[in-house]
Amino acid sequence: MFEIGEYIIYGNTGVCKVGEVTKMAAPGTDGDRLYYALEPVYDKGCRLFTPVDNQKVKMRPILTKEEADALIKQIQEIDTLRVGDEKNREQIYKDAIRTCSCVEWVRMIKTLYIRKETRLAAGKKVTSSDAKYLHLAEESLYGELSVVMGIPKEEVEAYISSRVKESGEKKK
Repeated sequence: MFEIGEYIIYGNTGVCKVGEVTKMAAPGTDGDRLYYALEPVYDKGCRLFTPVDNQKVKMRPILTKEEADALIKQIQEIDTLRVGDEKNREQIYKDAIRTCSCVEWVRMIKTLYIRKETRLAAGKKVTSSDAKYLHLAEESLYGELSVVMGIPKEEVEAYISSRVKESGEKKK
């Protein structure tokens, strides 16, 4: 169970702070059930209630600073997503987003960035689906790393780039 004041990832909502744990009578049930009152970090004024034992929406603690540092150090080694069939591309993106895994988000961002560059170099436009999922993956990853690292979300991409470049130079 998460503690009050703890930051967690709540499905596609992203980083939320556990505001309280409270009992509520859920419609259609015969007893009181424990719920988290979640406050999304990037949606001020919003409050979500979800059962503590919710199995439908992925919930996990945010990374620690050490885990975030380790993730950033391994970004260059993280492989891109494998998309064998173009018809399944969007489903692969949806599945990657739903994992709520930073590694999967990095894989998605790398995949979509390479695809974007390739399409633009060939004189093609970026597909709306690619743009949508790149945005979702970046928002998810950068939102979490922003809270963990204590830097504004707008600065996370530049922070990651400088750290990746720095670690690449150390390997030479």
